[in-house]
Amino acid sequence: MADTKDPMIPEGEVNPIDTDYQVGQDNIIVKVGPFGLDIHNRVFAISGLAVIVFVALTLVFHAQAEPLFQGLRAWLTSNLDWFFLSSGNIFVLVCLGLAFSPLGRVRLGGTEATPDYTYAGWFSMLFAAGMGIGLMFFGVSEPLSHYTSAMGGISVEEGVRTDWAPLGAAAGDSAEAMRLGMAATIYHWGLHPWAIYAILALGLALFSFNKGLPLTMRSVFYPLLGERVWGWPGHVIDILAVLATLFGLASSLGIGASQAASGLNYLFGVPLGDTTQIILVIGITGLALASVVAGLDAGVKRLSEINMALAVLLMLFVILVGPTIALLTGFFSNLGAYLEYLPQLANPIGREDENFSQGWTAFYWAWWISWSPFVGMFIARVSRGRTVREFMISVLLVPSLACVLWMSVFGGTAISQVVDYGHQAIAEADLPLKLFAMLDTLPLAQITSFIAIILVVVFFVTSSDSGSLVIDVISAGGKVDAPTAQRVFWCTFEGLVAISLILGGGLVALQAMAVSTGLPFTLVLLVACVSVIKGLASEPRS
Repeated sequence: MADTKDPMIPEGEVNPIDTDYQVGQDNIIVKVGPFGLDIHNRVFAISGLAVIVFVALTLVFHAQAEPLFQGLRAWLTSNLDWFFLSSGNIFVLVCLGLAFSPLGRVRLGGTEATPDYTYAGWFSMLFAAGMGIGLMFFGVSEPLSHYTSAMGGISVEEGVRTDWAPLGAAAGDSAEAMRLGMAATIYHWGLHPWAIYAILALGLALFSFNKGLPLTMRSVFYPLLGERVWGWPGHVIDILAVLATLFGLASSLGIGASQAASGLNYLFGVPLGDTTQIILVIGITGLALASVVAGLDAGVKRLSEINMALAVLLMLFVILVGPTIALLTGFFSNLGAYLEYLPQLANPIGREDENFSQGWTAFYWAWWISWSPFVGMFIARVSRGRTVREFMISVLLVPSLACVLWMSVFGGTAISQVVDYGHQAIAEADLPLKLFAMLDTLPLAQITSFIAIILVVVFFVTSSDSGSLVIDVISAGGKVDAPTAQRVFWCTFEGLVAISLILGGGLVALQAMAVSTGLPFTLVLLVACVSVIKGLASEPRS
């Protein structure tokens, strides 16, 4: 960090909100020996109790939980896909509008504020916290899955409906099927998810660093609710944020555990199954607890930078030993395909490709939205000193391009190995194992697979650590320096929720809870767009 300045004190001109509310005024402070608690009594009590009840019921009735979760996910994605897709489009348009409007000159933290972190540290933290586990899990499996669907589809011109027909399925045309498959993958990892993160992160940073309000979700809604944000309307918003963050995070941690378990089975013959995944969750949660105690700069920042370095090294290795020229040129080709197919991919009405729009896109958008309180607040914490234009361009475009490169390299290599060299084992492998099956076709497979496991574990630790920090801030009424014991509590329960979901149905249960918590928070984010615009309009511009 550049210095030890208080991030909550603005530098230069701002237009603060005049309110009598003081950070922590509704908190309960408890001191038990060396341990202390400083919690918002209603938010912490209700959200904490809800999580404890959920974990207990799922563990006791885990046999009945699986069909319940499966039915819940299917109903939400099949009936509300249009709502999730439309909302995603709105977030992108709002972010682009803010970036290129006069409001883009507003500086977070005041007209004279300077960034707390360098670009390298900033990018590594927001990227590692935002999508690390997902990229490791889906980097090979999703492009290959979409390629296979597009390749096997029947074109619209032949008059036969298939999952991919409305997107122009390229039956028999391998090159076009690859472009279409990569475009569909990039759609799920590009502008739309980062716009979801960016709009909430901007709102949190603006109302905390410029308006002088607590760094908590309710503050974003002050222009619409006024002083009522300190009452029950604000309590409900913060409780929803805690639950969405916790379940979205637990879903991702469970996915990471399944991939780490598959990698250990591939390398060392460790048995697959719930037991292995649970042991992994327990062990990695312990590492996350150590990182929590170390703090933001010593823990999250250092882990993020180490993991980014390892991820870049692994990607460079795949580029060098894989089809190098095809991968490098494929980056630009895939980016062009994404822009070409984007209007069709983002269309929320009249879709015939239900497997794609409901099974993939609706789930992804709900998953990203359930992550948005966590990633949004974390990005806000590390983005002080940036202008809105700089913030939007960086948060929206830089990670999106990084995702395009990652998917082009890992997905492109996997497709090339299947199509050009006949390595069908990659296509036939289970989802958590596809990355390792792809690396197995390249030199030094044992070493690169071990590095991949380390990446998954450290992404796991980083997400759990920073997620605990975010949940603690919300449940402490916006206090950014609450006692460490509270973060330990939330970090522990993230692991317990992940374990309960693994026992309650595995991947299906994890996805069901991500979608369920994403739904109410979609409404919250849509309203937040209006509030953010109103807040920016009243700020001086640098």
